This record gives sequence, C-alpha cells and structure tokens, in this order.
Amino acid sequence: MSLFKKCTCCAFPWLSRAEFLQDEKTVLIGYQANFCQLELGYFLFNHLACESTIAIPAGRFKDMYAGPLFTQRLTGTEVCQGFCEDMDAIEPCDAQCECAYVREIMQIIRNWPKEACQLANIAHG
Repeated sequence: MSLFKKCTCCAFPWLSRAEFLQDEKTVLIGYQANFCQLELGYFLFNHLACESTIAIPAGRFKDMYAGPLFTQRLTGTEVCQGFCEDMDAIEPCDAQCECAYVREIMQIIRNWPKEACQLANIAHG
C-alpha cells in the first residue's frame, strides 16, 4: 500500500493526495519558492489535529494544472506582485509568469472540498 504523506509530528498517514486535500484538518498556508526549479518549492500546510506544519514538494501537485505554462519568470519586475517571494501569500497571480501555474495550483488546493478524514473516523470511531 502506498502512502501519499505522513505527518512529521503525529505520524498521521494520508494514503492518497485526494484524501490529504479532502481532510478538513489540513489547510494550505503558503508556498516556499525554489526559483531555480519551481517543482522543488514546497506547499506548506497546517495539520490542525496536531498543530504542525507539513511541507510537500510542489511537483507532487503539478498534474492538477492544465492551463498555459509561461516560460519567462517575471519575479521582481514591474508586473510582479511579489506573491512568490512572500511565503505566506496564497493569492492567485495574473501575470503571465513562469511561476503563475504554481499560484493556480494553490487556488485548486484552497477550493478543494473538505470532509472529515475517513482514517480519523475509523481510528476514533
């Protein structure tokens, strides 16, 4: 059985990405950018059950985005709003920038329907 992620604090397991995103106790709080290789940046999530922060490489979510990919990075230019330089910013970006798809993935994650985690229900049930 494969495992998508295990909490680094309480060791709670999520078997799939969908299960992780659906869990009402996981909340996206930011993105730590790696401007050399965007997929190696980290999406940061709070795990409300144990009050820890979980980092997951952005590349593990890349397939969720089907929109345009831009090749030029606009970080630091007049059209850049600076979101990727602010780890806590989770807003979308409308610049036609190489980094824009990461911001769009964040919106998909933010809007993912939440429900009580099935493993938690079984464990406490």
